[in-house]
Amino acid sequence: MLFISCQQLSLKGFAGDTAKAHAKTSMIAGEGVSNIRTVAAFNAQNKILSLFRQELQIPQRRSLSRSTTSGFLFGLSQLALYGSEALILWYGAHLVRSGTSTFSRVIKVFVVLVITANSVAETVSLAPEIIRGGESIRSIFSILNRITRIDSDDPEAELMDSVRGEIELRHVDFSYPSRPEITIFKDLNLRIRAGQSQALVGASGSGKSSVIALIERFYDPTAGKVMIDGKDIRRLNLKSLRQRIGLVQQEPALFAATIFDNIAYGKDGAAEEEVVEAARAANVHGFVRELPDGYKTPVGERGVQLSGGQKQRIAIARAVLRDPAILLLDEATSALDAESECVLQEALERLMRGRTTVLVAHRLSTIRGVDCIGVVQDGRIIEAGSHAELVMRPEGAYSRLLQLQHHRV
Repeated sequence: MLFISCQQLSLKGFAGDTAKAHAKTSMIAGEGVSNIRTVAAFNAQNKILSLFRQELQIPQRRSLSRSTTSGFLFGLSQLALYGSEALILWYGAHLVRSGTSTFSRVIKVFVVLVITANSVAETVSLAPEIIRGGESIRSIFSILNRITRIDSDDPEAELMDSVRGEIELRHVDFSYPSRPEITIFKDLNLRIRAGQSQALVGASGSGKSSVIALIERFYDPTAGKVMIDGKDIRRLNLKSLRQRIGLVQQEPALFAATIFDNIAYGKDGAAEEEVVEAARAANVHGFVRELPDGYKTPVGERGVQLSGGQKQRIAIARAVLRDPAILLLDEATSALDAESECVLQEALERLMRGRTTVLVAHRLSTIRGVDCIGVVQDGRIIEAGSHAELVMRPEGAYSRLLQLQHHRV
């Protein structure tokens, strides 16, 4: 039994190390396949294969070591098993010869011991499967037992039956959990009245998209409050709140389904007429109508069958379908050509009427009609006002951004 215990412990230890090593090789393979176009464009196939082979050497060495050790211990356990059987038979024969016991009694004891030993051996043979199952269960329970700071199903949170759309960020400090040493916002104050449109401009990395992440409550601020309709969003039910918020991200996320299904994700139980109407509003219906399968056309994994502008318009249609009280646009027109941008800009202006809208933009030409523009710099809004008001300040931050874009054009 000592040898069997040693074998089981060795299998358990090596199995965990090998699983971690294989996880890294799987990650490299998955990244290579999902980004195959980039890999092919830079002729990096050999580099990916080299990295994969290099990472495979680690589990290979560990597997060889584990096999040698477990094989040695398994041999010792088998030697102990059959040696004990030989000892039992020899001693039983000695007892029968001396008249101390009978042949039938010796055979009974021998059979019981053999059956017990075989049962133990069968159990040990299942050790690798039991260990792998234990590793899987351990990883599942580590996820289930992890406590999240943001509970979307908090039973004590207040349900939002309706949203007017007034947004306020009050004395907000914020750092991403993965980079707590880097401060994104320091005493940020921003107020957006219900039904108004607010644009955020500034240099890359200034924190414009982080404002949208805080409004959606993907993160909580380290200090200060994010208020919607005068209520701290940490006290609101997340599901009921997000049902009244439409989001279009800079990188449109599409699922490996049809165009119809991707738009219909915006609203549960959406009718076909509603999907088509949302597609018209987002300037999607025109190019979809020309496809052989129309709205039943698969977009491929991550929308690979569509152009960047088409994917962006489908994402906008998905947000429009929800008919949200708050509309968040993170560079919604960044992937569009000039003609499509002009058409879509008119559609967005119609959609923004009566809705609280927050726009993150680099192209300043797309935000001239918004109610208020805020320039974000060093974690604060250093300048705010309408386009007409801000261009009247020739030395202001917004005017400098305009000049830089005009010079670049």
